[in-house]
Amino acid sequence: MTTGEAILLGLVEGVTEYLPVSSTGHLLLTQHLLKMGADGNNTAAISAYEICIQSGAILAVLFLYAGRVRSVLTGMFGRDKAGLRLAFNLSVAFLPAAVVGILFGNLIKSHLFGMWPVVSAWVMGGIAILVVERRKKLSQDNNLGQQLEQLTIPQALVIGTLQCIAMWPGVSRSLVTILGGTLVGLSALAAIEFSFLLGLITLSAATLYEAMKHGTEMIQAFGIVNPLIGLVTACLGAIVAVKWMVAYLSRSRLTIFGYYRIILGALVGGLMFLGFI
Repeated sequence: MTTGEAILLGLVEGVTEYLPVSSTGHLLLTQHLLKMGADGNNTAAISAYEICIQSGAILAVLFLYAGRVRSVLTGMFGRDKAGLRLAFNLSVAFLPAAVVGILFGNLIKSHLFGMWPVVSAWVMGGIAILVVERRKKLSQDNNLGQQLEQLTIPQALVIGTLQCIAMWPGVSRSLVTILGGTLVGLSALAAIEFSFLLGLITLSAATLYEAMKHGTEMIQAFGIVNPLIGLVTACLGAIVAVKWMVAYLSRSRLTIFGYYRIILGALVGGLMFLGFI
């Protein structure tokens, strides 16, 4: 892996992690275009690298939502009632993905981590966005709906269950959790914030697990410097992407992401069918 490849993968991860477009799908596409692992070598190390640079996206949320994270932490020690409630809801929402990941993680990797599954997920996810947006006819005022402090345990469980769908690469964890949040009654902005905070827990768990499992292989293959470069660029990319997304969705809808996913899926699928990529 060159320094340029490390930077590119870090930027792709950071920019797409919290947008409803699937960071995993974009990383697989980038890896495919760069022909990384095409010879069958270092596939575990590459996979570990792609997951571990999620640490950059984690740091971005810790920086941007420091106040909310502090509230959760103080709540866990009994000093913030609202923070404790949010911590419990996040734990409930995280549980389904944790169980599914432990039971079916290897099966998912062996059957769904390929470009055709990603392309189909991009298109289906794009259609889902357009259908939901049309049916809900969301107001331009995205503050309408419940605030994060009003989220109930059953609602959190619904969002967490939907998050399991995102284990299919190309679906997007952000997509299903944001849509899930709005469908259970949260305002769009509250759904976005809950999605980011839930991602903080989910990505941390996945990163820690992958680092323990394949971290040694990653360091042996790529050293220390390039993974750190990828982490930093992912953090910077995520900060920019999150700030833009929150500002954009404070005045607009998710529709643009639906069209983007459909166009990208059709383009990549067409190029693969014709043998260009």
